[in-house]
Amino acid sequence: MDAGDDVPFEPWSPSFVADPYPALAELRARGRVHWFEPTRQFLVPHHADVSALLRDRRLGRTYLHRYTHEEFGRTPPPAAHEPFHTLGDNGLLDLEAPDHTRIRRLVTKAFTPRTVQALEPVVQRLAAGLVADLRKAGGGDLLADVAEPLPVAVIAEMLGIPVPDRPLLRPWSADICGMYELNPSQETAARAVQASVEFSAYLRELIAARRAEPGEDLVSALIAAYDEGDRLSEQEMISTCVLLLNAGHEATVNTTVNGWWTLFRYPEQLAALRADHSLLSTAVEELMRYDTPLQLFERWVLDDIEIDGTLVPRGCELALLFGSANRDGARFDHPDELDLARQDNPHVSFGAGIHYCLGAPLARIELAATFGELLRECATMRLAAEPRWKGGFVIRGLEELRVEL
Repeated sequence: MDAGDDVPFEPWSPSFVADPYPALAELRARGRVHWFEPTRQFLVPHHADVSALLRDRRLGRTYLHRYTHEEFGRTPPPAAHEPFHTLGDNGLLDLEAPDHTRIRRLVTKAFTPRTVQALEPVVQRLAAGLVADLRKAGGGDLLADVAEPLPVAVIAEMLGIPVPDRPLLRPWSADICGMYELNPSQETAARAVQASVEFSAYLRELIAARRAEPGEDLVSALIAAYDEGDRLSEQEMISTCVLLLNAGHEATVNTTVNGWWTLFRYPEQLAALRADHSLLSTAVEELMRYDTPLQLFERWVLDDIEIDGTLVPRGCELALLFGSANRDGARFDHPDELDLARQDNPHVSFGAGIHYCLGAPLARIELAATFGELLRECATMRLAAEPRWKGGFVIRGLEELRVEL
């Protein structure tokens, strides 16, 4: 185990965030597990370990189904953060069995493959409209003009959120997701709590309206979801809707924008894709692998485990490094090369195990629609200005991506 102060991992450094991959390669070369004192976590950089640990039931996204904070050796979160934790603690991402099993079963009854497939024409229409506007303008910010509005509009359409209210969603989501960064500041926490209160209150009103007058939307379907005498509680519905927005667009936005930034830096690969649109499905998967939108996923150690001879005791936290796993030469041929035709591509960008991304099929439809429209309608699109990275490492993306036609 690497346990020194010189661990090559600097998630708060702008230069590291801009290109973490050389340092992540060094982490892999040094070993399979590394103690990182600033966050008091064990870093796990290898694909085989990340993939196995995502499925390991000795780990959990929470420990509260088995232990109190005190029993687990942890300090309870501040009382002022309660709205944020109530929201997260009742969502699929941060639950374990049996609650996770029960809620995922009920949500799956509402969020069916047929529901997702029925959204495809909606996604295509929205993508076509956004790209047409970009073309008419002769370019713009790909993030603000195309990548961001599309998944937010799709989730809003799915939930049945009225059009005038939709501009509220992205700021709420951004503020809540700030808490998933490493060691968030008090200011970040305060914004996340406020957004949690406002978003929850909004959804409580929306759920009440749908109870009185059900529609064809997902909120109505969640209200109606019923299994073995069980239904979702109001808080579980609220947490599910927030998770669908947050997880349902953060990864899609960053895959789109980071992906185009990658393509602009590999002009021969972009030319091949423009010449042969049948590469699109493997290209989307490769762009998710090559520059992973979610770089790190945390898990609590519920029972002692051993990694490469290192005992990781109960009560510790693992940081599974998705971006590193997706560049692991032990699993991928030429991992640092972009290969849009790559066939063998078991990237972990959507996770694995019981927390595998519920929205992965929808994300793939959105990405295919956005990239497809841009390839067809903006065939001469090129970079207009060198982009800057946002400060966050866990959810890693660009501030903007200026393009011109």
